[in-house]
Amino acid sequence: MGEFVRYLRSERSRSEHTIRAYASDVAHLGRHLVACSEGDLSERPVSGAESSGAESLRAEASGREGLDDALATATLADLRSWLSGQSQAGAARATIARRAAAARTFYRWAARTGRVAADPSLRLVAPRRGGRLPAVLRQAEATTLLDIAAVAADDEDPIHIRNRAILELLYASGIRVGELVAIDVDDLDLGTDVVRVTGKGAKERVVPFGIPARRAMESWLTARPRIAIPQTGSALFLGRRGKRMDPRQVREVVHTLLAHLPDAPDLGPHGLRHSAATHLLEGGADLRVVQELLGHASLATTQLYTHVSVERLRRSYEQAHPRA
Repeated sequence: MGEFVRYLRSERSRSEHTIRAYASDVAHLGRHLVACSEGDLSERPVSGAESSGAESLRAEASGREGLDDALATATLADLRSWLSGQSQAGAARATIARRAAAARTFYRWAARTGRVAADPSLRLVAPRRGGRLPAVLRQAEATTLLDIAAVAADDEDPIHIRNRAILELLYASGIRVGELVAIDVDDLDLGTDVVRVTGKGAKERVVPFGIPARRAMESWLTARPRIAIPQTGSALFLGRRGKRMDPRQVREVVHTLLAHLPDAPDLGPHGLRHSAATHLLEGGADLRVVQELLGHASLATTQLYTHVSVERLRRSYEQAHPRA
């Protein structure tokens, strides 16, 4: 498993989150195969919370040879049985789709490197992800949220100033939370109002932001030295102890400020990304421009936001038109 993890990190440039998930998924597949070979069919799919990288490493250490043998001799029927069992246990479609992707990635790598004689996942089909539309803020709600952050920042607390800058930049640029926390001070150009981020697949892109976000960033850069420490380094966004923030801390910031917005959906940082994309398209932005801003590899991913806009248009029509 360690070599597979190194492959994901060095050759595929996968995010740490994806690496942990794929390693856990493959370990879970191995345990399922071992249980089936021993006649123990009580093996149940683990939830996302239970399926941690640490847990998969413990399972690997306790039965490395058994897992390796089971994975090396798996058949297409075994993989289908694994996914079917998870579906029957109520696992989400997105979870099953991710686990199927993990299995396909693992077996492509294993076949290419001679660890298995043939790839059993070639004809493995996972259920399509649900077409559920992401929750987004209305434009007025987004404005109110940013006003709430600005009022909180009036007390000159550097953390509140930082929180305002985080929300302004997330909403203005539509970047991912992982991209946000990886930004260094030198990645920010306040002369041209752009920020350089590194997205999925280690691909860099330059994303613009507006005047309100620039002003919030200027305030934060002025306040940042008040919590910086010698070990801070070049990280742009810092926690209260002066270290680079992590995604969990940013999620807490967003949830805390959204709690002050009555009737708004409880979104995380990714919800602000969804909101930014939807509002750009509602404002007339070209779909391919939005694709480039968000760093989507496929235009089909960006097209999801056109569905959000059309759905909102339909709701407004049904509420307002006398013959809807």
